[in-house]
Amino acid sequence: MKHRRLLVFAGVVGVVALVASLSVVAAGSAKPTAAHQATVMAAPKVPNAAAIRKKYAGQKITFVGDSVGNGHVRDMRLAKRFTRDTGIKVSVVPHPSASDASYAQLARAFSAKSSSIDVAMIDVVWPGAFAPYLVDLKPALGKQAKLHIASIVANDTIKGKQVAMPWFGDYGILYYRTDLLKKYGYKSPPKTWNQLFTMAKKIQAGEQKSNSNFAGFVFQGNAYEGLTCNALEWLASAGAGHIIDGGKVTINNAKARQILDAFAAQIGKVTPQGVTTYQEDQTEHAFDNGDAAFARNWPYQYGIGAGAGSKVKGKFSVTVLPHGSSGNSVGTVGGWQLAVSKYSKHKGAAIELVRYMTSPAVEKFDAITNSNVPTIVSVAKDPAVVRVNPYLKPAIASVSRVTRPAKFFGTHYNEASKVVYQGINQILTGSSASQVLPQVKARLQQILK
Repeated sequence: MKHRRLLVFAGVVGVVALVASLSVVAAGSAKPTAAHQATVMAAPKVPNAAAIRKKYAGQKITFVGDSVGNGHVRDMRLAKRFTRDTGIKVSVVPHPSASDASYAQLARAFSAKSSSIDVAMIDVVWPGAFAPYLVDLKPALGKQAKLHIASIVANDTIKGKQVAMPWFGDYGILYYRTDLLKKYGYKSPPKTWNQLFTMAKKIQAGEQKSNSNFAGFVFQGNAYEGLTCNALEWLASAGAGHIIDGGKVTINNAKARQILDAFAAQIGKVTPQGVTTYQEDQTEHAFDNGDAAFARNWPYQYGIGAGAGSKVKGKFSVTVLPHGSSGNSVGTVGGWQLAVSKYSKHKGAAIELVRYMTSPAVEKFDAITNSNVPTIVSVAKDPAVVRVNPYLKPAIASVSRVTRPAKFFGTHYNEASKVVYQGINQILTGSSASQVLPQVKARLQQILK
């Protein structure tokens, strides 16, 4: 499928701006035992529900939403409240857990001009690619958009049309077991990747005496978009560039080969052999089941780890990701938006769902019950939100962010990312970086042309 070549990246740094704004948040002594109130906090009421009901009651819309962590549960709770208040019936369909599979699902529907999807959750790097198929939300939601970080809204605005609304942000962080660090004589989490590998090895050796499933470190190693995000963090934090720098493919360099081979060397040692098949949920399950000392994941995992069913509740914390000997800690920019399909038969009702889902009350609900990063600064500063989400502390929230090279590839970004994550997965499963990276570089150069 061919789209018009539109740049996806314009303003993607919006999430970076959010992080900068969060650096002024007063950091509380947040503890997992503050328990995300998913079971007690009611889904917010729908503002102006009576007027919406009068206009759209009885209409049916389909929302393709979240599937990672407790995202689907959140979507169902919000949709149920929205239906109760407005009379608009919402069918919630979780998208595929892998971002690239979700992209393909939407691309097929849009290219077929299907009316089966009314509202869709889209990745921060997709607005440009999908712009021709999305409703301009500026006339209806422009006022509400001003509550969100301006540069994220700019990212969602293509050729003057606001094709999506910010929903929540994301960035990679390190989860670690505070009880095990203390048990094995460590006073603080690792600063460098080598320190992490060393600490993970020691803790794993001790814990495997009573738990054969225990691993030192888990992350998203499967061949999918999540591995591109992880690999970008490894490269940038080791001074190995950002896959593309200055418009040129830079992934095949000595520092890149060194850091990627270093991660590959840990497979089957301090990381489980199966980590090369892990996505977000497998990573979260391993850590929250008490089977890992360290994990790289997105903020959503915090809420699950702090929940009643977690075996590590009260026994973990979060910090910035480690870095290489010649780099600094970074986190890959993520985040999700909500968009309305041009082929929806109920655009008005769909827009009202987006208005509700991207409102301050719902962002607060999402942050407290699902530990997602607010895109509205006032929500991010809310004491109730900060209290249960320590990733909003300045020391973590103000760390450098790295962005996927979507601006260079435009509508071909998914094709390029596939080249990256398949290549990195090959390295993790046994091929040397010196063998793989020249091929990756050559294929990326072809796509750039």
